[in-house]
Amino acid sequence: MSSESEWLTRKRRIDPKLDARGWRLPSGSLAPLHGPGRTEEEETDNGPADYVLWLEHQPTAVVEAKKLAVGPQEVLTQAERYARGLRNSPYNFGGLKAPFLYSTNGEVIWFRDVRHALNRSRRIADFHTPEALAESLARNFDAACAFLLSTPNDNPFIRSYQREANAAIERAIADRKRHMLVAMATGTGKTYTMVNEIYRRSCSRGNGSRVLPTWLAHEMALVCEHLAAAMNQGANDPRATYAE
Repeated sequence: MSSESEWLTRKRRIDPKLDARGWRLPSGSLAPLHGPGRTEEEETDNGPADYVLWLEHQPTAVVEAKKLAVGPQEVLTQAERYARGLRNSPYNFGGLKAPFLYSTNGEVIWFRDVRHALNRSRRIADFHTPEALAESLARNFDAACAFLLSTPNDNPFIRSYQREANAAIERAIADRKRHMLVAMATGTGKTYTMVNEIYRRSCSRGNGSRVLPTWLAHEMALVCEHLAAAMNQGANDPRATYAE
């Protein structure tokens, strides 16, 4: 398996993943598609790109493929090179003519959103679907963060240090931080602080469109306490909406 060629890795491992996520190769033509799809060996000014993913005739992502024995983390720079050489693209992010980059060996996938300098590459579980990338392109992350930062944290039940924790979280989100830890002593209201943050994000014009609250507790009573806090916050905040 370690001697598997790049071509075989692409056919056995990468192509099926792209097909399953909705990036199918068009039959009979390698021309850019109106709907979602992919081209292979796409000609660029810097050589042929292994894959280009298309939405609405626009090159939306470049995928650099490597054989299974090669780790893909360090080869996003090759995807960057091909993204710089894309032809007839409406995009230009510091010379990169596609907003998204991937590198993969068929088992591990690395991804980078190049639209902002603070976005860093990261490992992901699978390729995004066309719908997910279209949604990301349509979302104005900067405007959502600006709205959140300018919205007063005027919940009358929030204490000053909880308000400071909310502000720190929101600044970190605006700085493109993906991993955060909020540490507070027992009894200081960690649950309510985070519930308040969830509802602030749900009101921030798209910044909270993907919030998945998850609580780990060693007994059901504590889980019920967390759920009660969330429901009470929803009742106290007329802007908040949630699904039962």
